[in-house]
Amino acid sequence: MSDVLRIAIQKKGRLSEKSLAIISQCGIKFGSDERVLKEQATNFPLEFLYVRDDDIPAFVHDGVADIGIVGRNEADEQGLDLVVLRDLGFSQCRLSVAVPHALPYTGLQSLEGLRIATSYPKILTRILGENGVSATLVEVSGSVELTPAVGIADAICDLVSTGATLAMNGLHEVETIYTSTAVMIARRELGDREKGRILERLLLRIDAVMKAASYKYIMFNLPVEYVQEVSALIGGLKSPTVTPLLETGWVSVQSVVAEDRFWDVFEQLKALGAQGILVTPIEKMTE
Repeated sequence: MSDVLRIAIQKKGRLSEKSLAIISQCGIKFGSDERVLKEQATNFPLEFLYVRDDDIPAFVHDGVADIGIVGRNEADEQGLDLVVLRDLGFSQCRLSVAVPHALPYTGLQSLEGLRIATSYPKILTRILGENGVSATLVEVSGSVELTPAVGIADAICDLVSTGATLAMNGLHEVETIYTSTAVMIARRELGDREKGRILERLLLRIDAVMKAASYKYIMFNLPVEYVQEVSALIGGLKSPTVTPLLETGWVSVQSVVAEDRFWDVFEQLKALGAQGILVTPIEKMTE
């Protein structure tokens, strides 16, 4: 169907939940039946394919789907010729080296000549090569943490969240070599102009949702003599909105503040005598 954009999404799990959440925040409506493998949005030309996460890169590469949302680690490990359209920022994870407590470790050079069990041989091979380390990789698809205990490997390189599983198997994390987040991927050429236009519309909405998540909308009352100082402090897309209050010498100020600057700005506003500071999240935002 040339007038519908197909997106491949993990069928179940945290990645699936967050992928569907960001699409829902884009105002796109779709069903919620977990049993379906394919469905179409009711108010946007987008069709969903619910598949295994490790199938998503191949589905996109082979044209079964036009775009997909998958962990960057999965896309990089498969190494297919795909384009990352957006780093979506959620589903963060790290690929780390872990070793038994008895094994001395001072850096990647400590792995020279060892056997390393991993589910990500391509990523690990690249990183070891960049650091001039030669090791024997033991590719396993699961229970990587068990391999040193049963004599299959000397160390492991695997995705780590809390490290609890490592500890249970007598290992400890010694170095993070790669970090991953969810990304939206696509073929280099969609091959259909109409699908390209639909994709542009979708990316416009996603960008608005992602940008909004990085900002807060603030409103407060301020002595008028501090307006210029506050304007320089908080900025805004253009400049703050300033409205006189009925009480002489006071104004109401409205603006947006970047999430990572908010608390510093908040403290300085209080120091300048700002009152009634109201902070609200922003659903969508664009320049």
